[in-house]
Amino acid sequence: MLKPTRILFVLLALLMVVAVPAVAQEAEYVDQCLASVEATAEVVEVPDNSDISFQIVLPNARGDRSFIDSAAAGAERAIAELGVTGTIIETAGVQEHDAAMRRAIQDDPDLVITIAVDASTVEEIVDEFPNQKFAAQETFFPAPPEYDNLALFNIYTHENSYLAGIAAGMLSRTKKVGAVGGGDFPGINLFIVGFEEGVKSVCADCEVFRSYVGGSNPFSDPVRAKELALGLFAEGVDILYQVAGRSGEGVLEAAKDTGNFAIGVDSNQDDLYPGTVILSAMKRVDNAVFTFVQRIVEDTYVPGTTNVGLAEGFAGLSWDVGVCSRTFDQNGPADLVEKLPAVRMAIDEARAKILSGEIVVTNALDAGQ
Repeated sequence: MLKPTRILFVLLALLMVVAVPAVAQEAEYVDQCLASVEATAEVVEVPDNSDISFQIVLPNARGDRSFIDSAAAGAERAIAELGVTGTIIETAGVQEHDAAMRRAIQDDPDLVITIAVDASTVEEIVDEFPNQKFAAQETFFPAPPEYDNLALFNIYTHENSYLAGIAAGMLSRTKKVGAVGGGDFPGINLFIVGFEEGVKSVCADCEVFRSYVGGSNPFSDPVRAKELALGLFAEGVDILYQVAGRSGEGVLEAAKDTGNFAIGVDSNQDDLYPGTVILSAMKRVDNAVFTFVQRIVEDTYVPGTTNVGLAEGFAGLSWDVGVCSRTFDQNGPADLVEKLPAVRMAIDEARAKILSGEIVVTNALDAGQ
């Protein structure tokens, strides 16, 4: 027969065995992207809106694997899903933007969309052709434009950049991280300032470095961007956020060559260098382009400026549900991969606080930084 004290000891031991797994389970992060969800394929008939047309002017040729490709993808989606007629115009740079816009207008489309065309060029042509509807994306005006025939989306990327900064701050081995931007102006610093604040929120003693490509081709000079990145990596930086369009590919390549890490931008760039690109802060230019066309189809075209961002689904991360990139999980080093559940939990908590207003991320674009 067991003595009372022995019985009490056995009962306590059993309680501990039962309780420990329960505590661990409460703290375990559940990855929604890996949760089993039964997908139901729904066949949707494409409407015939072939009488509605749009033309989109890209700032350079496709192939940047960043915002230009994202814009083109949005145009292709509009053609495929809305049944409209669309033309994608690729240019060779700033010197062709004016002529490309004028060429598009000659076809009398229902909408002309411009991507990263200089504000002065857009305003001149919009003013010259008041009966033509326009939509501009990736163009930063010194003051909000007021034309009855121009719609503009400002996609704010400070909040999703903050979330990317949390990942960098928690995963850095050296506590030195940085960003390489195309140019030192508010549209780029919108990303960088948010990123820096995210880093500091989880790693107060981290050092954050900045560098800018600059020059005449700040977004088309991967050689210069790689030189800058190599210099920062030589100083002990181990994670760089690239915010430089096609130039940013030089940053990603430098990270790969040196055994360091990078964060992609605009599109999902995780697969460009598996195990090197941790995640990407996505600016959904594709959603903006699609929405511009959709509003023409629905006859809800709205001139003026519309501000969108994280809350509206125009900014996010490649890790998010709907994209669910897990490339770094499969290819990254073990010591960083094992931290990813904790990083994702911290990002989810920060996202909720941003959306509720508890965390306010600096908006460098509005602040003119």
